[in-house]
Amino acid sequence: ADEEFDELCFEFGLELDEITSEKEIISKEQGDSKASGASDVVLYKIDVPANRYDLLCLEGLVRGLQVFKNKSDAPRYRRVSPISGEPQKLIITKETAAVRPHAVAAVLRDITFTQERYDSFIELQEKLHQNICRKRSLVAIGTHDLDTISGPFTYTAKPPGDISFKPLSQTKEYTATQLMSLYKTDSHLRHYLHIIEDKPVYPVIYDSNGIVLSMPPIINGDHSKITLKTKNVFIECTATDLTKAKIVLDMMVTMFSEYCSQPFTVEEAEVVCPDGKTCKYPELAYRKEKLSSEFINKKVGINESTEKIAQLLTRMCLLSQPTGAGDEIEVEIPPTRSDVIHACDIMEDAAMAYGFNNITRTTPRTYTVANQFPLNKLTELLRQDLAAAGFTEALNFALCSQEDIADKLRKKISETKAAHISNPKTAEFQVARTTLLPGLLKTIAANRKMPLPLKLFEISDVVLKDETKDVGARNSRRFCAVYYNKSPGFEVIHGLLDRTMQLLEVKSVRGDGYHIQAADDSTFFPGRCAEIFVRGKSVGCLGVLHPDVIDRFELTMPCSALEIDIEPFLGHTAETTLTHDVPMQEVIKHEFPTQDQSLQTPSSRPTSTKTVFGDMSTPVGLKALNDFLADKSYLEGFAASQADTAVFDAIPSPPSLTFCHLRRWYNHIKSFQRERANLPTAKNEEDSAEAARIKEERLAEYAAKKSKKPALIAKSSILLDVKPWDDETDMGKLEECVRSVSMDGLLWGQSKLVPVGYGIKKLQIGCVVEDDKVGTDLLEEAITAFEEYVQSVDVAAFNKI
Repeated sequence: ADEEFDELCFEFGLELDEITSEKEIISKEQGDSKASGASDVVLYKIDVPANRYDLLCLEGLVRGLQVFKNKSDAPRYRRVSPISGEPQKLIITKETAAVRPHAVAAVLRDITFTQERYDSFIELQEKLHQNICRKRSLVAIGTHDLDTISGPFTYTAKPPGDISFKPLSQTKEYTATQLMSLYKTDSHLRHYLHIIEDKPVYPVIYDSNGIVLSMPPIINGDHSKITLKTKNVFIECTATDLTKAKIVLDMMVTMFSEYCSQPFTVEEAEVVCPDGKTCKYPELAYRKEKLSSEFINKKVGINESTEKIAQLLTRMCLLSQPTGAGDEIEVEIPPTRSDVIHACDIMEDAAMAYGFNNITRTTPRTYTVANQFPLNKLTELLRQDLAAAGFTEALNFALCSQEDIADKLRKKISETKAAHISNPKTAEFQVARTTLLPGLLKTIAANRKMPLPLKLFEISDVVLKDETKDVGARNSRRFCAVYYNKSPGFEVIHGLLDRTMQLLEVKSVRGDGYHIQAADDSTFFPGRCAEIFVRGKSVGCLGVLHPDVIDRFELTMPCSALEIDIEPFLGHTAETTLTHDVPMQEVIKHEFPTQDQSLQTPSSRPTSTKTVFGDMSTPVGLKALNDFLADKSYLEGFAASQADTAVFDAIPSPPSLTFCHLRRWYNHIKSFQRERANLPTAKNEEDSAEAARIKEERLAEYAAKKSKKPALIAKSSILLDVKPWDDETDMGKLEECVRSVSMDGLLWGQSKLVPVGYGIKKLQIGCVVEDDKVGTDLLEEAITAFEEYVQSVDVAAFNKI
């Protein structure tokens, strides 16, 4: 039954997503009228883990479930030599090194296809292309009717004008150049053209008679196409990644070798490399790993015998048996399980075979209390106080262009220690950022119309090359701030540095504290740059940016900047609250008085906890004061007074974090303990009554004026990046489609075309929306509905008006 199958899938580590039919799908998407005549055949949609390539076709899925249910044993795959004659040869020439240097091959001999088997064979190729092959960029699969061609085969690369053949589903021959033009409008093949279209030579495979088998990764030749009558299939995989090619070839032959006259046997093929080395494929390699049952029991949380665990693993197609050496188990990994790369993968399979629902729920023997990651805690504390200093936080992308961190900052890319992306999608995301400054300057450029001054900061990670790390790079937490105004404002940035150091409890002295000294940096104006030293080590720099840097980021006003590494401060104040508390060394040690002393010495605080807000020793009184301080810094006016100290003294102990406003006020007033005697006196009752009367009158006047004004409508300015499919997309038509989107509360603005890369341009268009009526999700959904022109929509900038 369907319920039983759903449960079986879950036990096997899969999920039965939906039981439907083609007719039902069309009916849901396009209506009942369109669904008439569609198939009623039941379809089972099953979610398969991305690394389980052996479950991507019906053959592998059924085989795995049968072994799991103990209805059959896992098959043994064998590579065999041809019954007569030499193995088929695939010769790779040196010209392929410029495009796709690797190739592997195999033969499925005497196979029998039915329509269902044939469809499954083609579908598996497509699923592998989309998955492990990364849309054919890493591996491309070609399947051919061996009886229509003759070996040895040659894999070479030629200029596109020298390649001519009749491709699949076409009636005449085309050159490779003509094919690239032909397929630019093909909804399926156009997505693969970019892989080779900019190369000087294209890969191609010939047989001994000069017949073209395929032009990978684009299209196969029509001459060698397979049909239901095909008995012998020649499979070739060309690749930029040899390991992936071996895995793909193994998957293709193991899944469908059961239909050969000798089930689960694959005929070998020889591949001759440009250096003369000969390799035989498919490898169909079985490997053995050893691990202990204690490891599995401990990790999964069960207590099973070594024999029982070996049986569980065998049910997952991992043939296992105890070695007899203690609790050691020998596990054989078949060629279909390329996903098993670590002992934890074997342990996971044992857990699935045991059944996650069968694992007994237990209470941990050890109780631990989690703490916030110290670096993140320091970051969060700094963010709060930097915002209180009047700076606005920005959050930018961790990836940027080479130009952003090099040319625009007047530096060479080789000096930046940048980690490069090997296959960037766009020119905007080529490297991992090595500094936070470009992101903040781009944020200012996108918000130039905002009122001056613009004061921004960001605390995030940068990525730097580091040969001492196992991955060759490391993250570094940085703090960067910029001040943009009609004047450079170096004193503002310098003041922010002093405030930051005050928060971090670092004194302004040489040696154990911090100091700055003049430095030269091409990013900053000569003579207006300083290096920051903390405890003798350089942690960053500050200064006025060079006019060339300002100009390259399309800015028009002077700008000052500060950037420091905050990780050196981690051990010093990571666990302390960054508020202006009295330093510990300045607190006088308090000795508890004896009974006689307590009678003679009056308490420094009044014994009464009663105030106008209630009793400060009760939660009710504290809550009343907390609510009062929600939008106030002080009890009276805009400066600390004796009224604040009087209520402060009535609070018997520091308030809990629950009363956030009260705790903020409490810590602030606590910092005035030295000068409390000089604070202004509290207002008397008469003054308070008069002030209250005036306040009430003003509030009444304000309310009357406000009632006559129309309600303020919240609006936002949005900048959208609309990306086309390729450089052939009609951008005029694309913009026309975008502007055709009409909604109440939506007003389209100016637009421009921005180069992305490979000759492709994106449409950057602005709009103003009413927040209550139009959301970004609604806009993106409406624009992406134009599937013929639009590939994706991203929000480039979002500002409240």
